[in-house]
Amino acid sequence: MAAQTLTRGRLRRLADVHPDRGRVLSVFMNLDPSEFATPKARSSQITSVLTEAARRIEEAGDLEHDERVALKADVERVREVLSGDIAGNGTRALAVFACQPEDLLEVVALREPLASRVVLDDAPFVEPLVYAGAADRWCVVLCNRRVARLFAGPGDELEETDRIEDDVHSWHDQGGWSQARYQRGIDKEAQDHLLHTAKVTFELFKSRGFDRLLVGGPDETIVDFEAKLHPYLKERLVGRVSCDVENSTVDHVRSCAGERILEFARNREREALDRVAHGVGSGERGAAGLSQVLAAINEARVELLLVARGMTAEGFCDPATGLLYATADEMPEGTEAKPVPDIIEKALEKALEQSAEIIGIRHHDDLGPLGGIGAVLRF
Repeated sequence: MAAQTLTRGRLRRLADVHPDRGRVLSVFMNLDPSEFATPKARSSQITSVLTEAARRIEEAGDLEHDERVALKADVERVREVLSGDIAGNGTRALAVFACQPEDLLEVVALREPLASRVVLDDAPFVEPLVYAGAADRWCVVLCNRRVARLFAGPGDELEETDRIEDDVHSWHDQGGWSQARYQRGIDKEAQDHLLHTAKVTFELFKSRGFDRLLVGGPDETIVDFEAKLHPYLKERLVGRVSCDVENSTVDHVRSCAGERILEFARNREREALDRVAHGVGSGERGAAGLSQVLAAINEARVELLLVARGMTAEGFCDPATGLLYATADEMPEGTEAKPVPDIIEKALEKALEQSAEIIGIRHHDDLGPLGGIGAVLRF
C-alpha cells in the first residue's frame, strides 16, 4: 500500500476515527537515513517495533477476544506495509494506522524523522503528525517574455512539470512607423506568452492542486504575469523567488523556494502568535494556558490552536461527555475523573474534530510565558 503525504484533510479524517469496539493501532517508524540507511537496519527496526506492538496487545487487559484477534490481524497488515519499499522519495518516517473493525489502514509518509513507537488507543494517535505539520503543496512559476517553467510538489520535492517556449520575436531597430508597429507586435506576443503561462498554471492547479504559489523572473515581466493570474491563484500567491528562468537546475529552484517557504512558515507562526496575544490582551477571542484552552475546546470555540512543539501534559477526561480538564478540581462536582497521561493528544483530537486549524510552533518562543498552548477563539 502506497504511503500518502500528510495533508490537513487526511489529518482530520484520522481524528474522526473512533471505533465503537476495539482499539486503533498506531505505529510510527523512524527511517532517518543516518540511522536506518540499509535494508538490514530497517528490517531490524521493523521487527523491534512490531514485537512491541504484539506485546502491547497481549498485555492490554480490557480487550474482548474478538478485539484482540482483530488487533493481531492489524499487526500483520502493518507488517505487510512495512515490508514494502518504504524509504523512497525523501521519506524520513512512516506512520501507519490500522483498525480492522473500522476498515482502517492508513499509511502516511513524513519528511522529518521521528521516534519509533507503538500506541494502542481508542483513536488514531495523531499528535506526532500535528507537530510534523501537514505538507503544503507548492507551485513555482519562473517566467520571462519568451520562456516559462512550472514546478510543483512539496517544497523540498519540487519537480518540473511544464516548460513553455512561445514564439516571441527579438527587439531590433528598424526606425520610423514600422519600428513602432514592430514593437507593438513584439509586446503583444510577449503578453500572449504570459497569458498562455497563466492558463497552464491554472490547469496545473485544477489537475494536481497546490496550496501556495511562488513566481520568479524579471520584475517588469512578473508584474504583468501576476495580473493575468486567475483569482484562485492570486489568493495562493505568497512571494517571489530569484532564479534564472531558463537555466536553473531543479535543485537550485528547490533551494531558492526553500528559503521563501521557511520565511512563509515563520511569518505564518508570527501572525498566529500575534493574534493569540491580541486576543488574550484584549480579553476577546483569545485563550492561553492549558485550563483556558481546554475550556474553549470543550465549548467548540477554538478557531486556531497553537501548541509548542513537543508539549505534553497530564490531565483528566469525563468519560460520559468526553470533556477535558487540566486538573480534577476543575471538573463539575459528581463527575468521574479519568486520568489522561497526555491531555494534549486528546485536545488535538477534539480540535481537529471541530475543524480548528492547528499549528505546532517551531520558530518562535512566545508560547512559553502562555503555558505552551494558546488559541484564537471563534466567539
